[in-house]
Amino acid sequence: MNKDSLNQFLQSQEVQAFKIARAAVGSHEDALDIVQDAMLKLCKYYADKPECEWPPLFYRILNNRIMDHFRKNKQHRNVVIEDVEANQASEVPDSYAPEGFRSLLGAQQLTRLTDALSALPARQQEAFLLRCWEGQSTASTADSMGCTEGSVKTHYSRALNALRQALQDLWP
Repeated sequence: MNKDSLNQFLQSQEVQAFKIARAAVGSHEDALDIVQDAMLKLCKYYADKPECEWPPLFYRILNNRIMDHFRKNKQHRNVVIEDVEANQASEVPDSYAPEGFRSLLGAQQLTRLTDALSALPARQQEAFLLRCWEGQSTASTADSMGCTEGSVKTHYSRALNALRQALQDLWP
């Protein structure tokens, strides 16, 4: 195991992992705990795996930690993408949207997009976030979600169709 490579990988993923966890659980502190736990589990159990396997493993662990959080707290709700409150803006380095989305969308359009995302079922949200925002391949997303590539394609397609329908007045 190359400790430097693992540290570099974790540093490259920490901000995006925090955004995903924060969007899912809605709590800054819980999101930090979830990301830290996911990172520790990757180091403990999978550090000896090839570097190319770390991203899907890490996002699978992260997803499992989020689901564990919901089970532990007996919360049964969809993953919610929330806007960062004005008083919490300093806690999150970037907005939830990737740079490409922020440059194309105004604040009002981005709010509409995040609202439409929050209305999607959890698996569709997860597929959309991993495929579109994270840029993962179908295979990598399937590994992260713990399902088949066909399921990823179905969830992603349904998410895109629902978003197109919900936002058709913005992008005809």
